[in-house]
Amino acid sequence: MKINKTYRSLLDKSINSMLSAIEIYNKPNFSYREETFAILAVNAWELILKAFLLKKYNYKITHLYVMDFVLKQNGEKSARKKPRLNRAQNPMTIGIFETIKKIEEKGINLSSNIKNSIESLVELRDNAIHFHNEKEISKELQELGFACIKNYMNIIKEWEVDIDLSKYNFYLMPLAYVDSKVDVSSITTDEVKKYIDFVKNKVDNTTDDDYTIAISIDIQFNKSNSFDSINFRYAEDGIPVNLSEEDIRNRFPFDTRKLVANAKKRYLDFKQTTLFHDAMRHIKLNEKLCYNRKLDPENIKSMNKPFYSANVWAELDKTFTKKGKTTNI
Repeated sequence: MKINKTYRSLLDKSINSMLSAIEIYNKPNFSYREETFAILAVNAWELILKAFLLKKYNYKITHLYVMDFVLKQNGEKSARKKPRLNRAQNPMTIGIFETIKKIEEKGINLSSNIKNSIESLVELRDNAIHFHNEKEISKELQELGFACIKNYMNIIKEWEVDIDLSKYNFYLMPLAYVDSKVDVSSITTDEVKKYIDFVKNKVDNTTDDDYTIAISIDIQFNKSNSFDSINFRYAEDGIPVNLSEEDIRNRFPFDTRKLVANAKKRYLDFKQTTLFHDAMRHIKLNEKLCYNRKLDPENIKSMNKPFYSANVWAELDKTFTKKGKTTNI
């Protein structure tokens, strides 16, 4: 199928911008790490949102331009509009927030967490001049980065964007590996405090489980062995992974009661009917989605209780209608 060249170019530039942001962030010694990540990540979001908008308007490029009314000879505005030109005399395009506004005018609801995440990165980009020592909030900024990448990948999947994510590695290196001494002696400036308060207010108003504003990643180093852990291997040639009981609980956080309670909040048409039970029978056969844990791990005769991964929602989304679901790109 033939794809519009401008649309394809926007998608390619978007994915390359996000990959560049990650690559620069993961460099072992880069003093402008967080600010550069924010610049490139915001650019990646702007491009993919513009690609979405362009397709929604049947590839009419003028919908991406800043349009001004044409003036009549008497100075009054006419009904016609023309693109505003930049200093190079090329059409000026709309910004990221205007793009979001126009998307929502098409009846597509973007998660408030996505908008807050983008706004937090934009504020980081625009206020970078005030951060005299970005290390003083490097952990907080990285949490924004983790959420940004997760949201970006989720929107590609939800909108079914023509991007093959399996070709790319979206790995942001934890600070424990970037720099083992993340605590620094410094005075937090008023500007930094204002930015932290700004982001904290966004995080406190989180409304969506699928999209997030900040993700905390904790790394612990210890001398304990993993011989008593549970061994997993999903593919014959896969890398074996050892999971402790605590890891299992983190990986499979939902029991049936909690799963049902969250499903009622997530779906418009959710009911515990045969449709639900059929879907759950299929899910229980997938060891990536369901783990039968003994209620007493030390008792071999203990009863089993099923626990479910957060990825279970991707399967249930195929059966039930998600609240506020966006239209595919």
